[in-house]
Amino acid sequence: MTEPAAPRVPDAVRRRRRRVVCVAASVALQVPLLVTLLSLPPADKDPGVGSAAADERRLQDVFTAAAAEYGVPRNVLMGVSYQQSRWDSHRGAPSVVGGYGPMHLVDVPYAQGMLPGGGALAGPQTSKHTGNSRGTRSAQPADLQRAARLIGVPVEQLRTDPAANVRGGAALLAAIQRELGKPLSPDPADWWEAVARFPGMSDTVSANTYAHDVFTVIRRGAHRTTDTGQHITLPASPGVRPHPNNPRQPKDIECPPELSCSWLRAPYVEIGDGEYGNYDPADRPNDQKIEYIVIHDTEGPLPSMFKTVEDPYEVSWHYSIRSSDGHVTQHVKTKDAARHSGSQYINARSIGIEHEGVLTQPETWYTEQMYQASARLVRYLAEKYDIPLDRQHIFGHDNVPSPMGVTIPHMHDDPGPFWDWQHYFDLLGAPLRGKAGRDSDMVMMLPDYTTHKPLFTGCKTSGVACAPHGSSAVRLHTEPRDDAPLIQDPGRRPGGDPSTEDVNDLGSRVSAGQIFAVAGRSGDWTAIWYQGRKAWFKNPKVRPTAVATTGRMVTPKDGLSEIPVYGRALPEADAYPDDVPVKAESPLPYSLLAGQRYVTQDRVAGSYVDKSGSDGTFRVVKGEEEFYEIQFGHRLAYVRASDVDVVDSPGAAGAPSRPRR
Repeated sequence: MTEPAAPRVPDAVRRRRRRVVCVAASVALQVPLLVTLLSLPPADKDPGVGSAAADERRLQDVFTAAAAEYGVPRNVLMGVSYQQSRWDSHRGAPSVVGGYGPMHLVDVPYAQGMLPGGGALAGPQTSKHTGNSRGTRSAQPADLQRAARLIGVPVEQLRTDPAANVRGGAALLAAIQRELGKPLSPDPADWWEAVARFPGMSDTVSANTYAHDVFTVIRRGAHRTTDTGQHITLPASPGVRPHPNNPRQPKDIECPPELSCSWLRAPYVEIGDGEYGNYDPADRPNDQKIEYIVIHDTEGPLPSMFKTVEDPYEVSWHYSIRSSDGHVTQHVKTKDAARHSGSQYINARSIGIEHEGVLTQPETWYTEQMYQASARLVRYLAEKYDIPLDRQHIFGHDNVPSPMGVTIPHMHDDPGPFWDWQHYFDLLGAPLRGKAGRDSDMVMMLPDYTTHKPLFTGCKTSGVACAPHGSSAVRLHTEPRDDAPLIQDPGRRPGGDPSTEDVNDLGSRVSAGQIFAVAGRSGDWTAIWYQGRKAWFKNPKVRPTAVATTGRMVTPKDGLSEIPVYGRALPEADAYPDDVPVKAESPLPYSLLAGQRYVTQDRVAGSYVDKSGSDGTFRVVKGEEEFYEIQFGHRLAYVRASDVDVVDSPGAAGAPSRPRR
C-alpha cells in the first residue's frame, strides 16, 4: 500500500501552519523553517576526522532543523529519540526488530522476513501467556518505509544516514499528531498521545510508560556523547509534566505496576525416582534470604527459550525480558529457587533474569527498551528483598562464582563485555562513581562505555576481529605495558594455555562497577590484586579506566602465608542433621597469599540447600561459621571470616558495612 499523497492545503491554512512552525522554530534557537539539513558522516566513519568541533555537534543541529521543518517541538523529538536509542546510530546496524538509526525506525519487511528464526514484530503474547489483560491494542511500529515516503527519500538513506533518519522520525511524529486530530502545537504537553503511539507498543500500559519516560527525559534534560562521537544536549524543561500514569497490575504477577508483564509458568513435575524439575519449591526469604539478582542473556530468540523453560528436564529462571519492547514474562515465583546460574549455592539465594539477546550482537539485541524494563524490574525486586544495588549483588552470569574447581571451565560468560553496566546502574538509580581521591587503595572499574573499545575477536569467526564497539570490560596484563602477556586464569585454562582476546574468554578481564584493591602503580598503569596475583591495566589520567573509591577489604591474618578460596560458603560439618549428607568443601585452584587484599561488601553465614527428601522439597542447612564474599577475579568468591582481617580503606571508617548473616 502506497502512502497517499498529501492533500492540497489552502493558503489560509498554510499561513496558520507557518505561524505555528515559526513559534516552534523560535523556541529551537531561531532556526529558519526551511533549513538545509547538515549531512552527518556515515555511521561507520570516524567522527573525529575533519572539523572535529563542528562534526561533534552536527546531530544536535539536525534535531533543531528537523523539528522546525515538521512543526514538532524540538524537546519532544529529542526526547523520543533518546528513549528509542539514546541518540545512537549503531553504525547503521538494525536491531532485532529491524529498527535503524537515532529514531529506531523499523523496516517492517526486514522485521517480518529476516529476523533470526523467522521472528515477528513485538506484539501481544501467545495465548499461553496469562495475566496481560491490561489493554492490548493493534499497533504499528515507527515505520521506516512510511517515514521515507513522508520525506521523499530512498529507504536506504534512512537506514544509513542519521540526519535522514531524524527527519523521517520528525515527519512520522507530525503525521501521527495529525491522525489524532491534534494541531502541530509548540506545547510539548499536547504531544503525549502521539509520543505514546510512536514506537508501536502492543498494549496501553507499555505505551503510557513509554510516553511517561519520554516526558521525564524532557523535564530533566539529558546530555551524552553518542556512539559516533556526537555531543548531544537536551536542555531541561522542568515546567513540562508527564501525564499521570496509573496502570493496574494483574494479580499473581510480581512486577512493578508500570511494566507490561505476563506469565508462562515453568513446570514442577516428577521426572524420575524422587527427582523433580525444573525448579525448587521454597519459602524465600523466610527459609533462605534472597541476596543476589543475576543478569543473563538468552543467546538466542526468546521463543526458543520459552520452549526450554516449559521443559521439566531443562533449566529455569524467574523472568524473561523481550528485546523489542521490554515486555516481561515471569516463569517462577520469586519465593522459589530457579535453576539458572550453574551454581546451586547461588540459585538458592538469587533471582535469575534472562534478556533476549546474543552477546556478540549488542547493537541488534541490547535495546534501550530492554535496559529500561530490566532496571525497573530489578529496582522493584531489590527494594522488595532488601538487595543492595552494587556489583557484588547485581551481577552477570559471567560473574557467578564456580562452585568447584572442576566446573570453572564450564561456567557461562553472558551477558558479555558489551553489556553497558554503567548505564544500567544509572537506570537503577545507583550510579557507579568514585568516592575517594585518585591515590586511594581501592578502585572501581569504570571505563567510558562509548569511547572504550578494546579489541575483541570471534564475534562472527574465530580469531577475526569484532567490529569496534563500546565495552564495559577492561583487559589485564602481567606487566605495565601494552605488549605484556595477558593475565592467565589457571581455573579456566588448567592446561596453562594463555588468555586470548576472544569475546568469550574471561581469563583476563574485569568489568565496570567491580571494585578491587590497588596492588601498585606505574605511570599510566594501575595494578590490582586479581586471583592471587598482580594484574595491570592502563589507567591514564586524561581518560581514566577506573575511579578511586572506598570500602572494606580482607587480607590473610598474620601468620597465614596462604588461605583457601571457595566458590560457595558451606556450613561446618557439625551443622548438618543426621539425615543430610555432609557436603564436602572444595577449594578453588587459586592462591590468596599474605599481604594481598580483596574487596568485600558482604558477610554471610555458611548454608546449604538439601533436596534429598522424597518430595524434592527445599530444606536449608544453616551453619555458624561465617564467610566474606570477595571480588577475587572476574567472578566472585568466598573466604572464611576466621582466616582474614578486615581493613578499611582511607575514608571508609564509619561507613555502614551492611553485614549479612
